[in-house]
Amino acid sequence: MNYDLILFDLDGTLTDPIQGIGRSINHALQQYGYPLQAEAEISRWIGPPLDISFRAITGSQSDAHIAELVMCYRERYGDVGYAENALYPEIPAALQALTDAGVPMGVCTSKRADFAERILKLFQLDQHFGFVSGGEIGVHKWQQIEALKAAGVASNASLMIGDRAVDITAAKRNGLHSAGVLWGHGGRAELEAESPDWLFASPTELSQLLPR
Repeated sequence: MNYDLILFDLDGTLTDPIQGIGRSINHALQQYGYPLQAEAEISRWIGPPLDISFRAITGSQSDAHIAELVMCYRERYGDVGYAENALYPEIPAALQALTDAGVPMGVCTSKRADFAERILKLFQLDQHFGFVSGGEIGVHKWQQIEALKAAGVASNASLMIGDRAVDITAAKRNGLHSAGVLWGHGGRAELEAESPDWLFASPTELSQLLPR
């Protein structure tokens, strides 16, 4: 079908942020005396909101302490972490094809909007997107999509694309179509368990979304 809007997740979908996120998580953990996360563990924390990740890592149930960890993370991430990022090589051409075909696109990420906008500008991707919906502490991705629908920006004829189960479940909760991507941090088993409408193995397969 032809979609009235395609929403893209950012981390693990358009770019790979593992280095910057990993170093910034460990910076915050180190400041508060927690053991550092091994590189192999970082991937699992890419996608969920930061407060949820820090709760899982530390076991803390203190909202104030979790807010401190998030603030410490963001201090480093805002300075250097956002740029410790890698663009998936085939993404620019895939987005350009969709833009050339007149497909409206936006970004819906759990990352704070200003960080997301800086990353899009860093890789010269901002030209493809009409808006960025960013997350905040206590806000889930399904709530972000709900707000976009309430504002008339998204509809049941829209598509959400992401690399984690949360992207698929957030779309389904709001009646949107969903697509999982296999080049990010979720993996096939995690995505297939949520039965997305589409499952793409590489960015070149996004050409299947071009208007017919």
